[in-house]
Amino acid sequence: MHPFAYTKAMNTPEALDAGRRGGRYIAGGTTLVDLMRETVERPGTLVDISALPLRGITVTRSGGLRIGALVSMAEAAAHTAVRAAYPVVSQALELSASAQLRNMATIGGNIMQRTRCTYFRDVSAACNKREPGSGCAARDGFNRSHAVLGTSDQCVATHPSDLAVALAALEATVQLLGPDGERTVSFADFLLQPGSTPNREQALERGELITAVVIPAHPRPLKSGYLKVRDRQSYEFALTSAAVALHIRGGVIREAGVAAGGVGTVPWKLPAVEQALIGERPSDRLWSEAAGHAADGARPLTHNGFKAELLKRTVERQLRTVGGTE
Repeated sequence: MHPFAYTKAMNTPEALDAGRRGGRYIAGGTTLVDLMRETVERPGTLVDISALPLRGITVTRSGGLRIGALVSMAEAAAHTAVRAAYPVVSQALELSASAQLRNMATIGGNIMQRTRCTYFRDVSAACNKREPGSGCAARDGFNRSHAVLGTSDQCVATHPSDLAVALAALEATVQLLGPDGERTVSFADFLLQPGSTPNREQALERGELITAVVIPAHPRPLKSGYLKVRDRQSYEFALTSAAVALHIRGGVIREAGVAAGGVGTVPWKLPAVEQALIGERPSDRLWSEAAGHAADGARPLTHNGFKAELLKRTVERQLRTVGGTE
């Protein structure tokens, strides 16, 4: 671990000032500290924001939910409003990491976490995300766990967050505060595909701080759930996953939100699947046909060609679980 300075911000202006001067924000530290140990991250200054008033889960005026950035994963998963209105969120959180990590890790930190690509975490390997222009060892290396959607010649690493997949399906927004004031970014625009700049992963300006994640109100009744497929049942990242939210009224699907994890460089919204569902009646045939679009545009690598078919099956299974048949 490289030497670094540490400061604890006791209020928001202090934090923003330190961030503007290049300090790195830290709360639970469950990802950043690991990366510092491995010398992948080498911040000059850590700014502890754990004392800031960024906690609490509240129902918005429109009927959605606002989750403070410093709310722990465990607290959000257990919250009655989250469990009642958006089971897909609580399930995604409970299928993440270990109980100990969920007690420490925050909502803001979770969506900021960096890839688990082994080449990114090996400082002796070429990685454009870690060192722009050095190359991507994963493209010609062992890439079974890597992305098949949203990849580029520069990077094929997956985004690791389960929560982010649920937030993508629900079309959440991220509230930010920086030296220039407040702004809101749609979740679809917050996490960036690698393109030619894989080292830039979030749409954050210098010194900006995540203050909350907001899930918009959805029509009721809303049925939702999260399915995670992995090599082992606990403490493992997804090979594929599916977050599904369906509004079914009068026996017809009126609205649909579907996103996938473990297969994309960012949580992957599936608009073709959603469009195939809207206006239709739940049936086994519909689930199969709609899920057939889940891997549209996939670009498999040498070792992860199985992910395209696995993704279709995962989405179909979760559509059937959430939507049932009529």
